[in-house]
Amino acid sequence: MGCDSMLPPQRDSGKLTQPMDLLPLPNGITWGGNIAYLDRDGVIIRGFEDYVNTIDEIEVLPLAASSIGSLRRSGFRVCVVTNQSPIGRGIWSRENLASIHAETRRLLLLEDADAHLDLILHSPYAPWENSWARKPNPGMLEASRQIMDFAHRDPSLSELRITFGHEWGDRPSEEGSIMVGDRNVDMKAADAFGVRGIRCDPDEGIGGVFDSIGGGLG
Repeated sequence: MGCDSMLPPQRDSGKLTQPMDLLPLPNGITWGGNIAYLDRDGVIIRGFEDYVNTIDEIEVLPLAASSIGSLRRSGFRVCVVTNQSPIGRGIWSRENLASIHAETRRLLLLEDADAHLDLILHSPYAPWENSWARKPNPGMLEASRQIMDFAHRDPSLSELRITFGHEWGDRPSEEGSIMVGDRNVDMKAADAFGVRGIRCDPDEGIGGVFDSIGGGLG
């Protein structure tokens, strides 16, 4: 595949297959397999050229919480897939990133009680590490799909073996799923994965393109 699949995406906890109890979807909705894959900066929170470095810099974009809540009320699971090279560059730690994500989750839920992020995956690798997990490669989307599908059957994830690229056969359809991002790398990752990509303005985020999601909402 031309990239190192041995540099996998990570969860804030570190271990990709740590047990995960999924919260029920709102209003007793049964999950039909649709996933909203979302970039973080420029989609959910405001991004900065020199990164979001502390919890004090978090600014939830207008309508981001209500959009995420609406997605879950329409039967989507929400998976965040975000490049976070400051970890690989040695700028700050995974623990710092985890604190930023915890605060982001808190702020979203303050605005909309259904705006829960089911899964957050990040790529901690610098561009020169050539990881399959780093967008524009689709590794984070591949891992998200496998984790979500498996967690519905077995929240322990104890027997989950994640595979990437051509090694992952028998893939489910992503026809009802979407990928929202504000950059070209997001759209390239969506195309490589085979999911519909929707590009947003980084100053407006997902709220600015929510109407474009259209037919995926039941």
